[in-house]
Amino acid sequence: MKWRCTRCGKPHANDDPPCDACGHNSFEKAVVRVDAERDSGSGSGGTPDGNRDPVPSGTVETGPEYVWACSNCGREHVRNTPPCSRCGNPDLERVEQTYDGLEQDLATPSWFEVAKPYLPIFVVIGIVVALFATGIVPPSVLPGIGQPSPPDAPGDGTESGGLDLEATEGAIHDRLEDERDTAESRTYDSGLAAYAEYQNRRLVEREFGDSDPETVDAGRFDHVCGEAIPQEGPIVITGVSAADYTDEAALADAIVAGSLSRYGDAMRTGFDAEGVDVHVAPNGDIYAFYATC
Repeated sequence: MKWRCTRCGKPHANDDPPCDACGHNSFEKAVVRVDAERDSGSGSGGTPDGNRDPVPSGTVETGPEYVWACSNCGREHVRNTPPCSRCGNPDLERVEQTYDGLEQDLATPSWFEVAKPYLPIFVVIGIVVALFATGIVPPSVLPGIGQPSPPDAPGDGTESGGLDLEATEGAIHDRLEDERDTAESRTYDSGLAAYAEYQNRRLVEREFGDSDPETVDAGRFDHVCGEAIPQEGPIVITGVSAADYTDEAALADAIVAGSLSRYGDAMRTGFDAEGVDVHVAPNGDIYAFYATC
C-alpha cells in the first residue's frame, strides 16, 4: 500500500481519491522516514534499503481535489453515492473541484443592499419623529410621555360671550399679585396651568359629559413644584354668563373675589408659583380652577 488518506490514514493501493472510508479528497504517499529506517537498523550498514528512495521531509503535494457532480442538476457530492440528493439522478460524474466565483460569493454587500428591505420601516420612523418634532402630534399621546392631554369637556375653554378665557386667566394672576406684598409674589407657571386645565375639564366632563376621566398624578405635569404636591382650589360662579361681563378684567375680578372669599390668605401668602384655568360649562356656569405650590 503506497497511498493513504491524509484525514483518516486509511491505506489505498492507488492515488485515486476520494477516500472510500471518509470521503476525503486528498491522499499522500505512505512512506517511512529515512532517519526512522536508519535507527531501526534496516538496510545494509545502517543505510536505507537500496530498493527504496528516501523521501525528503516537508509539505506533501496533494494534487487536485475531486467531487462527484450530478450530470443532471450539477449538485456536487463528496462521495460517489448516487442517486443525487437534489434531483434523484442516478449518474454522478467525477470532476475536479474548483473555486471559481468564490470571491464574488464572499463579497461584502453594500450598506444599501443590507438596509434596502428595511427602508419602509425607516420611512415610517422618520415620519413619526417629524410629527413629534414639529408638534403636529403631541408626545402626550404616548403612554407615560409628556404632560397628559386635558379631557374633552363640553362648553368653551378658549372663548365665551366674546371674552378670551386665556386672557382672563392671565388677568386673574395679575389681580392676585395686586393683593400680595412684593415678598409674596408668585410666578405664573405653565405646568401648573396645564394641571389646572386638566382638573377643571375633568370636573366639567363629569358634571355635563358622559364619561369620567381618569385621575392623573400631578407629578406627570412639567411644573416647578418638584416633589411638593400642588395645592388646588375650584371655583364655580353660577347664575351669570361670560357675556354678562364687560371685558376679561371684569370676569377676572369676579373670579378673584370668589377665590379670596373662599380661600382667604392662602391666595396671598405661603407659595411661590400658580396656574389658573377658566372654562364655561354648557349651562353658562363659569368654572375656574386654581393650582399653586
